[in-house]
Amino acid sequence: MRIILLRHGQSLGNVDELAYCRVPDHALPLTELGEHQARAAGPRIKELLDGDPAAVYVSPYVRTRATLRHLDLGDQVERTVAEPRLREQDWGNLQDPVQQEVLKHQRHAFGHFFFRLPNGESGADVDDRLAAFLTDLETRMQDPVHPATALVVSHGLTIRLLCRRLFGWSIELFESLSNLETCEDRVLTHDGTTWRLDRPFDQWRTSPDGETQGPIG
Repeated sequence: MRIILLRHGQSLGNVDELAYCRVPDHALPLTELGEHQARAAGPRIKELLDGDPAAVYVSPYVRTRATLRHLDLGDQVERTVAEPRLREQDWGNLQDPVQQEVLKHQRHAFGHFFFRLPNGESGADVDDRLAAFLTDLETRMQDPVHPATALVVSHGLTIRLLCRRLFGWSIELFESLSNLETCEDRVLTHDGTTWRLDRPFDQWRTSPDGETQGPIG
């Protein structure tokens, strides 16, 4: 089994944080650069698929669905499932710009995993829904009619938490990792016993508990 994780292309929210104050998070579009990034990622994803079919699981947000569309994978997509459990952490409706800055500082001090946003989610909440998604996905992938490869098109923090859950990483290690860049990918393979990550996530600091991201390669 294999899971290809892809973050969406650059969105309006990535270049204008005040966009979250006037546009719902789920409706934020890709920028022109984001569309270009997605089109450029298409050949790379096709090369990873190597002619094999893939089941695609995509966050229902506008920016993730647009990214998938611009990949232009054609008939290599065996099925497409819009999966709400792959959405980004919910910050709660339209955001107030002053409160937004306050909350970011509070979350950094408190810890990204456990801090719960007012009217939104904590990282732990996202982790819980991803646990349910991964259980369903592994069950589906064991069905002989399901493609051996799943392409997951999602978001920065969501992808980090998906890997945290799959590999059993500590909270400290998760909080030391950086999000993938827009339209960056990671490939997870299962050798029949364990999952492996093709290459590590960037880290902005060493994990305080000394844990590393293995197994890699």
